[in-house]
Amino acid sequence: MVNWRDYIVSDPAILYGKPSIMGTRIGVDLILEKLAAGQTTAQLLLAYPHLKEDQILACLAFAAEKIKFEIVLDIAA
Repeated sequence: MVNWRDYIVSDPAILYGKPSIMGTRIGVDLILEKLAAGQTTAQLLLAYPHLKEDQILACLAFAAEKIKFEIVLDIAA
């Protein structure tokens, strides 16, 4: 499994601190949105030839870790 910390950074000087792929101005959210829209890793690598597959996988690992311990409470009850 890819360690997202090797690829994802959050720098206030880049994309207002949004998580992005290290050394780029490509936000993690952009990659996740494109994957959710049905684009494949191969298509992303063609569209962004400077990216590597591990960087795309790191975006997924980042998202998975961020929601792993999320708790949803039903406050309407």
